[in-house]
Amino acid sequence: MTNQRKDFFPPEELLNEIRRVIEVESSHREIDFVTFVGEGEPTLSKSLGWLIRKTKEIADIPIAVDTNGSLLYREDVRSDLSQADIVMPSLDAGTVETYRKINRPYRELDFETVVEGLERFRRDYNGEIWMEVMLVKGLNDSEEEFETLKSRLEKIEPDRTYINVPIRPPAEPWAVPPDNESIALAHAILGDVNVVDITAEETGEFSIEGFTNPEDAILAIIKRHPMREEQVIETLKKFVVEERDVHDSLKRLEGSGKIKKVEYRKKVFWLTMEEKRGHE
Repeated sequence: MTNQRKDFFPPEELLNEIRRVIEVESSHREIDFVTFVGEGEPTLSKSLGWLIRKTKEIADIPIAVDTNGSLLYREDVRSDLSQADIVMPSLDAGTVETYRKINRPYRELDFETVVEGLERFRRDYNGEIWMEVMLVKGLNDSEEEFETLKSRLEKIEPDRTYINVPIRPPAEPWAVPPDNESIALAHAILGDVNVVDITAEETGEFSIEGFTNPEDAILAIIKRHPMREEQVIETLKKFVVEERDVHDSLKRLEGSGKIKKVEYRKKVFWLTMEEKRGHE
């Protein structure tokens, strides 16, 4: 684990990939956003600001950045993100104790410094801030936790606050969604900060542009985003018509040693073997 910024991949290669996808996707549908996410934290990329700026030169499409917000205390990070149209930081707790239990941050990262960075960014930033809050049963789903979190959010003044729950296999088996009553309580307490509920399963299709081999497409997707088994099957059907071919692709992937199946909340998910996650 690190909090040092550097280039993990050549920025020119990333920009070329962004350009290619925009050209392909915009030819048959409108693109709503170009969103910078990552297998890790996007703001650790030293060239993030350059990538945002160059992407805006390629196409007139809003730019969003999904971040854990932990580096917003740094002036260089705030400067980079100031070029985005929407920044989506996360804040899952109002106290240092709960923050460390849920997020398990870099050991030298101070909670109050993180929150102050979010507040400072709000004062300087002209775009929209969409805050994300992940609720975990038994950790941050009580009335006291919601009230403390609300006091923090009121100082940040996000344009939207999204309530999330763990809908995909988490890093630990105990990280499960709160009950419906706790989620309703979160809405009741946090409701005046423009809360949006996204606790249901995600919908929509995964892009397979640039892939000619179905197995390569699946592996590339689950490296970034665990997929429900039905999503894997539907994605494979974009490449082949015959059910037998879909079945054969599933068998090859399962036998490759590169994927594993995890049951979570009575659903089967596909993950890459590199991921270490708990499950029920």
